Amino acid sequence: MKRFFSGIDIDPQAILQTTFSEEYSGLVTLEKISFFSMCEHHLLPFYGFVSIGYIPNGKIAGLSKFVRLIDVLSKRPQLQERLTEQIVNLIDLVLSPEGVAVIISAEHMCMSLRGVKKLGQL
Repeated sequence: MKRFFSGIDIDPQAILQTTFSEEYSGLVTLEKISFFSMCEHHLLPFYGFVSIGYIPNGKIAGLSKFVRLIDVLSKRPQLQERLTEQIVNLIDLVLSPEGVAVIISAEHMCMSLRGVKKLGQL
């Protein structure tokens, strides 16, 4: 269980603190970054992929920082909606981009194993 909750004591904002000045103003995308997390309602795993897009406003972060951010935020009792919002909010807070979007597609074991017992990504 420790690996499912290893992000609880880590400050996710600190992960994005190392930034670089950059005048590039086009879209930066990271696609299909894999993750797994634990549903806080049912204590069952959910897993999938995160895609991030942002338009820099004079600052960028290294690509590995986004992967680490996703890892830390997903390693705690979580909801897909909150995980999405936390990623957006932290990128917005630290990088102040012109715009940011995060899409998460995930398979929820709480949906597959109980209740409706159907496979499907949310």
